Amino acid sequence: MMRLHVGCAMWSLKSWQGRFLPHPATPAERLRAYAGWCDAVEGNTTFYAVPARETVETWARETPADFRFVAKVPKVVTHERRLTDADEPLAAFFDALEPLGSRTHALWIQLPGSFGPPDLPVLARFLRRIPEGHRWAVEVRHPEFFAEPQRLEELLTSFDAEWIPFDTAAFFADPPTSDAERDAWMKKPRMPRRARALTERPVVRYLGRDAISRTVEGWQPWVETIADWLREGRTPTFFVHTPDNADAPELCRRFHAEVRALVPELAPLPEPAPLPEPAEPLTLF
Repeated sequence: MMRLHVGCAMWSLKSWQGRFLPHPATPAERLRAYAGWCDAVEGNTTFYAVPARETVETWARETPADFRFVAKVPKVVTHERRLTDADEPLAAFFDALEPLGSRTHALWIQLPGSFGPPDLPVLARFLRRIPEGHRWAVEVRHPEFFAEPQRLEELLTSFDAEWIPFDTAAFFADPPTSDAERDAWMKKPRMPRRARALTERPVVRYLGRDAISRTVEGWQPWVETIADWLREGRTPTFFVHTPDNADAPELCRRFHAEVRALVPELAPLPEPAPLPEPAEPLTLF
């Protein structure tokens, strides 16, 4: 079955409560509701701390078998130890994620901007020593990789690892117009659009604007690219970000619908469950 997975940077946000997620609700209930809107999520929390195995068991119970987690490798491995002498934290990471089984779509190595082409032998040694059975996806931010991508592409291809593009071109096309955009303007990296898949399971991260129309306008090249990948037999995952992420679940579904208009045989997304009436007034603070 032809599949395109779409998702957000998180599965719970205050502004989603009562709109996309029930309110009040437990964390497990929010994840279950999110999985009715999207069928993938970025595992950003694992970058900061390895979750308890019991927590991950809950994630597995609340999501369907074909749900995709793209789990970020802890920063102690990627940024503090820069992929060296990291056996102990990696082992803890692998053990914690084991209950997800096939839901762990890829282990996401986000490398710091200072990690450049001279460091490629370090990345090669790291990937070579990892136990079999893990699928890797690498995000780089050093500009030289984009100017001369061949060496990195060859290395990743040799390990059947994907290169994750973080497309921020649409976001930085014009000055910010909101507090959330101004904050993101200072924090997000200025990355070019890169649209070459190395594996059968490409992963894309896209940053739009708070204005829905600008976000949709900026992703139009990706609609065509993703449609082409699907026709080639690939099963991509597309993550939608905006500075405030207020509409992100709905935007994910809109992106999926735009691709499906070009590729009608694409499997539909799950239908969100109706939300119960809130038991208490909603507040943002």
